[in-house]
Amino acid sequence: MTNEGKLRMIKIAHSVIWVFFNVVIFYMLYAALANKIDKWLWIGYGLIFLEGLVLLVFRLYCPLTVWARKYSDSTKENFDIYLPRWLAKYNKLIYTTIVGIISVIVIIRLLQ
Repeated sequence: MTNEGKLRMIKIAHSVIWVFFNVVIFYMLYAALANKIDKWLWIGYGLIFLEGLVLLVFRLYCPLTVWARKYSDSTKENFDIYLPRWLAKYNKLIYTTIVGIISVIVIIRLLQ
């Protein structure tokens, strides 16, 4: 397989994982807003925590980004994922903010 083919496969995998975490995060938001504090919310927190640990180990880069660097010297923020450039650039900020908001809502719900 060529480097382009390998990069394409990484981009597909990275995009699928990104969609998965969007489903997790938006379920968590729904659960917090609907006061549906259930096991799936806590599983979501576990998954987000594990993702955070992985990012810390890889110096705030997704391991797929590190792997994709072997097949591309692009400096674009979205070279390794099928996202618009602006979203790839601000992805961590956007989703960390959303998870922070979810956490505040959950804490308020738990204290009520």
